[in-house]
Amino acid sequence: MNTGHAKTKVGILDTEVNRLSKILFVVTLGLSLAMVALDGFKAVWYITLFRFLILFSSIIPISLRVNLDMGKSFYSMMIERDREIPGAVVRNSMIPEELGRIEYCLTDKTGTLTCNEMELKRVHMGVMAYTLETSDEVTRHLRANLKDRVGAEDPEETRQPSALAKGHGKARRDMPQRVFDMVESLALCHNVTPAEESAPAADSRTHDDRAGVAVSKPMSYQASSPDEVAIVKWTEHVGVVLAERTLSTITLRLDALLPEEQRGHGTAPLLTYDILQVFPFTSESKRMGIVVQSRLSGDMYFIQKGADAVMTRIVEYNDWLDEECGNMARDGLRTLVVGRKRLSRQAYARFEQAYSQARASVVGRAEAMRQAVADHLESDLELLGLTGVEDRLQDHVRTTLELLGNAGVRVWMLTGDKVETATCVAVSARLVRRGQLVHVISGLRSASEVSAALETLRTLGDCCVVIDGDSLQVALDFYRDEFVRIAAALPAVVCCRCSPTQKADVVRVLQQHTGKRVLAVGDGGNDVSMIQAADVGVGLVGLEGRQASLAADFSVDQFSYLARLLLWHGRNSYKRSAKLAQFVIHRGLIISIMQVVFSALFYFAPIALFQGMLLVGYTTVYTMAPVFSLVLDRDVSDEIAMLYPELYAELTKGRALSLKTFFIWLLISIYQGGALMMLAVWLFDTDFIHVVSISFTGLVLNELLMVALEIRTWHRWMIWSILGSLAIYVASIWVLPAYFDVMFILSAAFVWKTVVITAVSAVPLYIIKVIRRIYAPPAYAKLT
Repeated sequence: MNTGHAKTKVGILDTEVNRLSKILFVVTLGLSLAMVALDGFKAVWYITLFRFLILFSSIIPISLRVNLDMGKSFYSMMIERDREIPGAVVRNSMIPEELGRIEYCLTDKTGTLTCNEMELKRVHMGVMAYTLETSDEVTRHLRANLKDRVGAEDPEETRQPSALAKGHGKARRDMPQRVFDMVESLALCHNVTPAEESAPAADSRTHDDRAGVAVSKPMSYQASSPDEVAIVKWTEHVGVVLAERTLSTITLRLDALLPEEQRGHGTAPLLTYDILQVFPFTSESKRMGIVVQSRLSGDMYFIQKGADAVMTRIVEYNDWLDEECGNMARDGLRTLVVGRKRLSRQAYARFEQAYSQARASVVGRAEAMRQAVADHLESDLELLGLTGVEDRLQDHVRTTLELLGNAGVRVWMLTGDKVETATCVAVSARLVRRGQLVHVISGLRSASEVSAALETLRTLGDCCVVIDGDSLQVALDFYRDEFVRIAAALPAVVCCRCSPTQKADVVRVLQQHTGKRVLAVGDGGNDVSMIQAADVGVGLVGLEGRQASLAADFSVDQFSYLARLLLWHGRNSYKRSAKLAQFVIHRGLIISIMQVVFSALFYFAPIALFQGMLLVGYTTVYTMAPVFSLVLDRDVSDEIAMLYPELYAELTKGRALSLKTFFIWLLISIYQGGALMMLAVWLFDTDFIHVVSISFTGLVLNELLMVALEIRTWHRWMIWSILGSLAIYVASIWVLPAYFDVMFILSAAFVWKTVVITAVSAVPLYIIKVIRRIYAPPAYAKLT
């Protein structure tokens, strides 16, 4: 899943530029053919055709790719240096413009919208529920039970099986016993390792040779799942501490027996358990189990916890589990069901034999092992209780989702949580707007059910749809086009119980059926496939490691940074690159149009107007810095961009670089190139020998003036680039005497006529621009 080869991502702006380059090639070929045709296809016309192709080759701007790549690197540097997005890393500097074209944002929930900092908020045991506020009651029940269990004077008494052992859950037990069984199971069934170990110390207070005491002190824990850490921290809070864990044993420290004032520095009794088997949690099984044996009592237990969807068929019948799972899910809590089964030595021996045979299988080993566990252990477990873990929202998540919604970005939440939990988080995060209908699609197994659900969804219109993984898979298998067409038009979609593969499939389906740009956000290894499949992948650095961050195109520390990344940096990157691309194209077109006019005046002869250093200098030292300085331009400030996210919606239409804008710049180039060349010939008809210096001076001044007219927000480097390029050109007049006659250039006639030529080519465009801003201003102009 995560080891597949990531695709090479190409931005839509690069695709558009490639399309324009093909058009420019056709223009070059058309002009060359036109020149040969107007000359009457004389002599060896095909050689003349190739000479014209070479003369007009500047129409296809080779420097365009260089300028755009340099611009991308500059945008990436600005993102990483933005103090409002500390810790941002750009891992793919080729697609920063894509941030300005996003229409769909697919986000994970846990660790992305939420903090992935879990806290156990509620424990329900059927007849009683406990919260953090009532944890002192849990401690009192534990103390009452442990005094009988660990504090007995007669060692044989401590070995007597409890009511649970005798009745296997059917005997009536008092509340302290029920509480201890639940807390003990939570403290044992996990893969958590204490970071600070407290070794048992034998002393006179030992109850037998398999129990000891240890100094009570705060512990820190390490685990792959924050849920398990939260549960173990809760057991520590109520007085049962995970003191030590090895490959074969688990040691619990019973701080509940200590007075409140001695906790953290007193000595507490220990209980040690041998680990006989561990069955780790997997995304397929959605549960984990462990077989332990108490050294104190000798009892063996199979303890299992997992999602209610799978645990319901494993635990004994009850009448409260489904209702309480729904209640906790509606409160936004992640639920785990805990069950336990006492094993006799004979029962465990039978299981061990079957499990060993399964492990020795050559074919279907994993399935055989799962079947052995299911046959011998996973049946008739006593339901001990239900835990509810809260994962609070990250800072400013609500504001960020609201900004994205106003910017026209449709947000889909893809999560592995159950429907009720995901719905609650979607509402609390304001992914669902106030008063908006939430339509749930779940439990569908057939194509006919999906068809009916889609028909209902079509009639609802503006709503948030919540769909579970099974129903989603059926919809994608049988009604892919129809489902995507309906869902893509909704303001928000929540997909629950999604596997990592399903997340990536949803991304690809959206891309294929909408043609829009899709961004994916995640923080864990299970989000990597989704991030790599999206047009833009954003990884968050969280508690689940850096897998998503390293696989993503952009890495940030918080989900809230996504708003500035899109609304500000995405806007600047796209609009600047669009303007830069068009200006570089214009720079090549205008000099080619001048070449066309020059050749036409000289009877369609393929003679170069500008040669040598002039041609090289035009695209480098004379105009490169001013044109590239456009990457510093901005049409609005960052405050306005964040205050009015509706401005972002205009970017997704792709109007900054389109066929319309391309042909506008083509007409501008034809007008300016023709005006420069015709006026140069007309005004200097008596000095036609100086036509090169005349037309080239007008060309350079026109380009510098056009850059100045296009700038909306001046930056000091823009001023220095224009003045510096002008100074370099003036200095080159003396450095390149083969191209310039200094005495002629310093004459008053040359100066005023050059000013007239430049004014005629540039001023009319400026007047049109001013009129257009007055009568048809762009949306952003009304805010500045």
